[in-house]
Amino acid sequence: MPLKVRKSAVREQAEMCPIGACMDLIGGAWTPNIIWYLSGGARRFSELREDVKPISAKMLSTRLKEMEAVGIVSRTVVDTSPPSVEYALTPLGRELIPAIEAIARVGFKLKREQAKKRLAVAR
Repeated sequence: MPLKVRKSAVREQAEMCPIGACMDLIGGAWTPNIIWYLSGGARRFSELREDVKPISAKMLSTRLKEMEAVGIVSRTVVDTSPPSVEYALTPLGRELIPAIEAIARVGFKLKREQAKKRLAVAR
């Protein structure tokens, strides 16, 4: 006898799934890293490029434009010679910091567990 399909308590919101909307944004390559580094304050393009070492300039530029388009990053032209640009998290972007920090905490724990396992295997 097949099991009865139960209705989800959150099914009515499926069309506007808030988790999907957020994951579409932060699930992109390098996006969490960029948010992580911008959480410390405004950064110039070259500083972000240094922070997120393996990222290409093209990919960083693409991600910053996408993040600016959805309103989580602001871009400010700084009147210097030569002119430079600073990127910062908007108030909406700063709301992502606790989520990124939670992911980082779990990541640190995972790395510790992996290190323990490698050490145990090496013995």
